[in-house]
Amino acid sequence: MHLFLPLVNWSKWHRHAERFKKAILCAMTLTLCVVGGVCALALAQNPAPAQDTARSPLDAARIIPFLDQTLTWYRQMTVDQQIANDPSEVTLMSENRRIAEQIVRLSFDFARAEADALAGSHGSSQVQSQNGGTPQQQSLLKAEDAADEEVKKAESELNSLKQKLATATGRQRQIVQSQIVGAQGELDLEKTRRDAIHSMVEFVAGAGGGQAGGLRGQIDALAASVPTIGAAGSASGNQTSATKSDTSTQVTASEPTGIWGLGAELFEISRKLSTINGAITQTQTLEKASSDLRAPLADRLRALTRQADELDTQSPDKNAPTLAQQRQQVDALTGEFKQLAAIAIPLGKQDILFGLYQKSLENWRSEVGVDLKGSLGRLLAQLAILALFIGIVLALAEVGKRTIYRYVHEPHRRYQFLLLRKIALAFAIILIVALGFASRLESAVTYAGLLTAGIAVALQNVIVAMVGYFFLIGRYGIRVGDRVQIGGVTGEVVDIGLVRIQVMELGGSAADTPTGRVVAFSNSVVFQPTAGIFRQIPGTDFVWHEVSLTLAPDSDFKAVRERLLRAVKAVLADYHEEMDRQNRAMERNLFAVPEGGLKPSAYLRLTPSGLEALIRFPVDLRHAGEIDERITRELLKAVDQEPKLKLAGSATAISLRTAAGAG
Repeated sequence: MHLFLPLVNWSKWHRHAERFKKAILCAMTLTLCVVGGVCALALAQNPAPAQDTARSPLDAARIIPFLDQTLTWYRQMTVDQQIANDPSEVTLMSENRRIAEQIVRLSFDFARAEADALAGSHGSSQVQSQNGGTPQQQSLLKAEDAADEEVKKAESELNSLKQKLATATGRQRQIVQSQIVGAQGELDLEKTRRDAIHSMVEFVAGAGGGQAGGLRGQIDALAASVPTIGAAGSASGNQTSATKSDTSTQVTASEPTGIWGLGAELFEISRKLSTINGAITQTQTLEKASSDLRAPLADRLRALTRQADELDTQSPDKNAPTLAQQRQQVDALTGEFKQLAAIAIPLGKQDILFGLYQKSLENWRSEVGVDLKGSLGRLLAQLAILALFIGIVLALAEVGKRTIYRYVHEPHRRYQFLLLRKIALAFAIILIVALGFASRLESAVTYAGLLTAGIAVALQNVIVAMVGYFFLIGRYGIRVGDRVQIGGVTGEVVDIGLVRIQVMELGGSAADTPTGRVVAFSNSVVFQPTAGIFRQIPGTDFVWHEVSLTLAPDSDFKAVRERLLRAVKAVLADYHEEMDRQNRAMERNLFAVPEGGLKPSAYLRLTPSGLEALIRFPVDLRHAGEIDERITRELLKAVDQEPKLKLAGSATAISLRTAAGAG
């Protein structure tokens, strides 16, 4: 890059014009090849379209947006780093961060190079003129162009006078020399004027960037927002190593085994895959922006190469002015090529790094895709196993249901077994689902224990009532239609629920007369020691009634007993078959049946008021009122029969009541 023509002495050029021209062209061609090799990728990926090469490829308006887009892409690395949890992913992210820092650094190298080119070349005026500006800026740009034209005219006039001097003789030579001195002074004046205008243009271009101190100031301000970019290479490397060391300390969690854990893992992997796809999309977008910036530079570099080839193919010219003009063209081409190459090289390097970065992300996406398929497969396998176990439980429940219908014929017992089957089925399904969704069995057991304790405390009464339900429907439990006495309330059971029992209250003048009220009791009453439950023996519907009357103390015991029993038996004879049926039902359901069965009995005892006769007899509850009425009439007749029984007191006193302990 040091073989440039400004280092060649003009006198040596004049003496060996043809040889130096060839040397200059060869040196420039070599320079183009060296710099062009670095930009080979940029030149290969952007085919040269037929366009106007006169337009400058420099554009100040595209620098800051490109840097903003680059920094936005770079900050996305923080999000990408958060989803890396495996050691291989942490290592990959560390390498990607190193590549990303190089890409950002090259973006700032490109921006600074183009800003320097815009600030230091005359092409910046053209670019700024194309991009517009204030009226003062436009006036300065026009004045600068006019000053350049005046300098060119003065230089052309001076060169013409120098050519005349070479052929002038005598007095004509003196005149030409004096004209040359005047033309030289005019040229110096025009150059001074041009330099002053150019200085003002540079000042306006630098101040036009606003508070950031111009375009270069904005670039430096953006670079300062990324500390790792402004730091030295070693510091950046140390920070990268530190980041890698910090992130590598992350502990990878064990793989979940439950459906809930697998579902959460599947969702997390899907989110990770979406983040990686977003990073790839952003990388491709930034790569396209870099390629769009590189395309006009590559086109201009090709155009410069073609112009150099054209100069190389021109025939040598020994004319000094022509050689000088050719030298200026070569200098201009070399300077512009160096300037554009300094801008294009960072973009060409970026293209290589973008390929590496995108390839790394694609490999990561492939690995995450494999993890996603594996997690999905494990989740489907768990769901299949869960469905299989539930299916087995449902099949066993169906077998149990058919077995109950086949071997249990008694309706009440069948209902009990079917209810137990439903409860067992629900419990088994809940247990299987809980174990299937639990990621860790020990955690599930601990959680289930705490949950069970909380439920037991909060629903203590409900749980006791539910347990009491099974006692109520047991072998010696109660059924709908049974006559029961609970807590002093006598009635008929109308409903037995899981937590409470409904009883239709009976009472009034007759034992089987409804009062119009339904009383609800909690099933937990079976565990209360003070509130007993009295019910009929299964298959029976009777109650013991008692009739008492007080006779004179001198009454004949035997005669009284026989007469009263005969009167009661005469009434009960009409209900003998029903009482026998209930007696047989009682014998079937009880291990020990009292001797005598359902027959009336009479007891006599002396009291201070006289001889008390107590007759105890069974009553069918469906005909209790009728039986009591008939027995009362028969007893009165028996008392009035001759010989009449002597009653204690002046009036006949007959008392009828339900026997103690009867419902």
